[in-house]
Amino acid sequence: MKTALILFADGSEELEAVTVINILRRGGVEVTVAGLHEGPHRGSRGTVLVPDTTLDKTLAHQYDMVVLPGGQPGADHLKADARVLKLVRQMSESGKQVAAICAAPSVLAEAGLLDGRRATSFPTCLDEYPKVQLQSAAVVEDGNIVTSRGPGTAMDFALVLLERLVGHAKRQEVEAGLVR
Repeated sequence: MKTALILFADGSEELEAVTVINILRRGGVEVTVAGLHEGPHRGSRGTVLVPDTTLDKTLAHQYDMVVLPGGQPGADHLKADARVLKLVRQMSESGKQVAAICAAPSVLAEAGLLDGRRATSFPTCLDEYPKVQLQSAAVVEDGNIVTSRGPGTAMDFALVLLERLVGHAKRQEVEAGLVR
């Protein structure tokens, strides 16, 4: 079974996180939601989520994909956390899937993963990273990295991630069940 680690910080965008969690689980992916600290986390719109575990407890495990939801100040909390930067670098270097949406592609840029790569984000979030080949598409795939623009693109983003993990046929099956 394929596995995905979703990181959630205080101030992360709930819609992006929950959409990815839901779509991946519908497709049979084993999803672990890890918070930056113990206990509940309050999202950017005030929704309280209770992660499955903490980031520290997941670091000893292997995952096929890591996903960073955006939102503010959640993306800034992720970007300021040395554990997160190290994790996304390690995942990328080992050829695993690394994905970020909205403001969170800035975390990947901060980790040096977007230098010379095509990526997208919420408008202006990658402006301070001139080495990124900024795109305006809803979802941008470049090698093992997938980025997306924001809450409005969360469903498309999640379906691309599902396809990368379990294939096109499973994506079609899940998408049909969503009645899009």
